[in-house]
Amino acid sequence: MSDEKDERRPSGELEAAVLAALWAAGAPLTPSQVQTELASGLARTTVTTILSRLHEKGTLERERQGRGYAYRPLQDPQGLTALRMHGELDRDSDRETVLARFVAQLNPDDEQVLRRLLEDGE
Repeated sequence: MSDEKDERRPSGELEAAVLAALWAAGAPLTPSQVQTELASGLARTTVTTILSRLHEKGTLERERQGRGYAYRPLQDPQGLTALRMHGELDRDSDRETVLARFVAQLNPDDEQVLRRLLEDGE
């Protein structure tokens, strides 16, 4: 498959697939190993680009392995989601309003979980 076809997929979809492969492996993987795990026909260069971008974003760490790198996630899936939520919050100067609207839009079950977590944290 060509890189041109790969580039038409949403980058978030490809990043999610790469992260899922790394989480499932539970150990650092090289781009070739990630490519094998994905079994999606992505070119190795495309996988390498995705891994490099995730590393630049601070989502992955890498270690030298041979002439290249092996990558592993810095966070588990829930930790990554929490980091993304913090990133969104940091993009707005009115944190109080953002948080207030977030809480107002929670479903009752999530609201109870949040209340419990806040109370347990005190």
